[in-house]
Order: sequence, then structure tokens, then C-alpha cells
Amino acid sequence: MASLKHCNAATALLLAIVLVLAVVETQVTVAQAQACPVQLSNLNVCAPFVMPGAAAPSSECCSALQSVQHDCLCSTVQITARLPSLCNLPPVGCSTV
Repeated sequence: MASLKHCNAATALLLAIVLVLAVVETQVTVAQAQACPVQLSNLNVCAPFVMPGAAAPSSECCSALQSVQHDCLCSTVQITARLPSLCNLPPVGCSTV
């Protein structure tokens, strides 16, 4: 009987730890998702440098780009690539220069 109580206590403790880890992971994910729009808005300083024939990016642009989290930037690129199909437009094909 004592070993059964010990097993139940250990299981309860393990479940509590898993629950706490899940809550922490969710909070981190939400915080990162909320930070992404702010990080992307900081990239407005890079707008002049994304036009064809533009000069090399400024140090301000490079710093803003460096501050964007990798996941945020990748998600944004993936979403942007899907926009034409979501708008019922043909996919965009880009040639390499």
C-alpha cells in the first residue's frame, strides 16, 4: 500500500512538472509572437534598400535586421510567399540575378 501511495505521489509530481513546463513554453511562445511585429516594424529603416538598384544597406538597417529573431523572419517570409495563393493569384516566380 505504501508503494502505491509513493507511485501516485511520484506520478502527480511528474504531471505537475510537465504542466508547469507546458505553461512556461506557452508563455515564451506568446512573448516571442508578440515581439515579432515590433521587430518587423523596426525593419522600416531597410525599405530604401530593398528596391532594385538600391545602395548597400545602412548600418541602421543591418542592426535592425540583426535584432529580428530567426523564427520571426522565417515565418514572415513563409507567410509572404503564400500570400498570392491566399488572394487567388498565380504564384510569384523570381529569377536569380
